[in-house]
Amino acid sequence: MSKHYTIAVLGAGPGGYVAALKAAQMGASVALVEKGHLGGTCLNNGCIPSKAILASAELLHHIHHAAELGIDVPAGAAVNWSKIQTRKDKILQTLRTGIKGLLGARKVTVFQGRAALAGVGKVVVTRPDSTPEEFKADKIILALGSIPSRIRGWPTDANVVCTSDEALHWKTLPQRLLIVGGGVIGCEFACMMQALGVEVTVVEMLSQLLPNLDGQIAQSLKKIFTARGIKVFTGVKIESLTLGGSGAHARLATGETLEAERVLVATGRQPNTADTGLETIGLATERGFIRVNDRMETAVKDYYCIGDANGRCLLAHAASAHGVAAVENALGHARDFKAPVPNAVYTFPEIGTVGLTAEEARTKGLPVSVGTFPLSHLGKAMAVNDNEGFAKVVRHRETGRLLGVHIIGHNATECIAAAGALLHQEVSVQEVAETVFAHPTISEAIKEAAEDALAMGLHLPPRKVLRVVATVQ
Repeated sequence: MSKHYTIAVLGAGPGGYVAALKAAQMGASVALVEKGHLGGTCLNNGCIPSKAILASAELLHHIHHAAELGIDVPAGAAVNWSKIQTRKDKILQTLRTGIKGLLGARKVTVFQGRAALAGVGKVVVTRPDSTPEEFKADKIILALGSIPSRIRGWPTDANVVCTSDEALHWKTLPQRLLIVGGGVIGCEFACMMQALGVEVTVVEMLSQLLPNLDGQIAQSLKKIFTARGIKVFTGVKIESLTLGGSGAHARLATGETLEAERVLVATGRQPNTADTGLETIGLATERGFIRVNDRMETAVKDYYCIGDANGRCLLAHAASAHGVAAVENALGHARDFKAPVPNAVYTFPEIGTVGLTAEEARTKGLPVSVGTFPLSHLGKAMAVNDNEGFAKVVRHRETGRLLGVHIIGHNATECIAAAGALLHQEVSVQEVAETVFAHPTISEAIKEAAEDALAMGLHLPPRKVLRVVATVQ
């Protein structure tokens, strides 16, 4: 006789394991299925390992600039890649153990293996030894995640043409690296690898780095990368990639040829929904994504989908929030999920954004005013010798409502949390300007940018006012 649970969660990434914990907290009997390590992509092949390595890279970057702060560092600061990897692996293991402990404390039943739907309310788990086990559940939450996209027709030798899954666990560093794709993953790797001594080239086929973010921020990052010696090509397509000699050869649409020891394909991610038995319950996908409403409900009753697989927002913290909302709805507490989700990019300087960009707002036909404030004007930025970047506030010109906040600079990923809270409360830009921010901090730039959007900033020169006089013929 198969086991029966109130809620089954398929996938133990940041969406799935949080959903399982929430369901157990609310009194449900819970089954959680995961074929790999607990924590999913974020913990094992994404957010956490990349930030652990970036921490080492950023430290080395600051060491190279230590003399500017009056600290003379003896020559010979060197990269010990093996120790960096060992430290990263220790962090991953610690966090996996922590998740396991939390699930155990909440009495969540964890199945190790690959899950597949097998009809309404039924799940079959194929264990690592290939033995199947079936159980039933009243409600099922699909937390299937995503996998790196690959380019069809390109060489498949993972020793040369890699995705982030492999690159975060390299045994050695390449001398020359070609990064295909200038999105978040591509830019973080470019920053990381350049600081660690790798010669880096980034090729992005769209017109700017970070195509989905604020254009001014993208331009600023490109300028910073170029100044550091990172070669950046935007608006250029790679026509072909071949292997040969000690690496790969890429031919650009411009006719130029690039050579690299390794190639990192960072062209995005795709939903990991194939071969999961969706057809057994009649659940269709759209380009692989399982579409949901604001309650995370799919088109099939009692089935929910959260995180990357639903395509709403491919970010770990979004998946966790989706998981909580899905559980609450599954257990009868009606809740629409409409909270703004911040975006964090861990280049150095960091980037934090939440809400609409000015470009997006104008595309929607919204009248906007924009305020900006350069971090180079902040005492804190000068004091810590991190004065690159700026903050930008987007305001609805007629209602005064805050529409978005975008920051590139030191600690931007921490500062954006305050902006996200303000946006969630649907405050006006006037209210942001009236908020007291601690001094000296980087977050003061948000207040200053809000004041600038209202043309009332005190730490910027007065805006020039152009008077237009209409004449009637």
